[in-house]
Amino acid sequence: MDGPRQDATLDEEEDMVIIYNRVPKTASTSFTNIAYDLCAKNKYHVLHINTTKNNPVMSLQDQVRFVKNITSWKEMKPGFYHGHVSYLDFAKFGVKKKPIYINVIRDPIERLVSYYYFLRFGDDYRPGLRRRKQGDKKTFDECVAEGGSDCAPEKLWLQIPFFCGHSSECWNVGSRWAMDQAKYNLINEYFLVGVTEELEDFIMLLEAALPRFFRGATELYRTVGKKSHLRKTTEKKLPTKQTIAKLQQSDIWKMENEFYEFALEQFQFIRAHAVREKDGDLYILAQNFFYEKIYPKSN
Repeated sequence: MDGPRQDATLDEEEDMVIIYNRVPKTASTSFTNIAYDLCAKNKYHVLHINTTKNNPVMSLQDQVRFVKNITSWKEMKPGFYHGHVSYLDFAKFGVKKKPIYINVIRDPIERLVSYYYFLRFGDDYRPGLRRRKQGDKKTFDECVAEGGSDCAPEKLWLQIPFFCGHSSECWNVGSRWAMDQAKYNLINEYFLVGVTEELEDFIMLLEAALPRFFRGATELYRTVGKKSHLRKTTEKKLPTKQTIAKLQQSDIWKMENEFYEFALEQFQFIRAHAVREKDGDLYILAQNFFYEKIYPKSN
């Protein structure tokens, strides 16, 4: 590449913005801690999007403010934004260069169980913080057996609306349109979506594809992250097979699980074309394309 093209590439990297609109209880804290650990070394900014009462839906005026901040706040570029905010289509606001969206999702029942106990007992990340349901000793199994509201199938409806976005229909529990829109956005608007159960592979792929942000992330996660970054919910009890079977009878679980399986298949497809396994370890493939028959011939 000649000089001007190299300069243009560098300028594009310095203008890059990543948005991680993290779904609660999907190992999001573990992943964002990697970003915080690397930001000084890799020279980018990390910003937490803190919404009032963790409301994932922004008002129309806040959407405008948010889009303007993300695109014009040059002092914060390159930037990595993270927070519990549903997908927002920047193209609706006339933005030509949209940010790069990434995310991680989790088996829907495992995510709900983790969130249920998190609200009651917290986790090892901030053990002294009083949680909303602190003092409630009822197990998840007991909650499901009694038909409690905190473990109702409707509570599973979260990952689909996070990917669907800010349309009203996204938050109508059990909406087929919302699931279809979430699938469309996952394929067309997200750079990469990983799964909690394969977080290391997700990090490895990001490092290979976006080294400007994630150079060193895989090694950091392997040597430090698995011990210090993983956020574990306290007092969590695995549900019985009977409890799981009861939740799986719900149409809402079937839709959320279909979306999860869709995301998992897409992630595994991307991984299969990016890595190879040798002696139980994964290795990123080297560049597998090149240019030839370049005309006219230069002198």
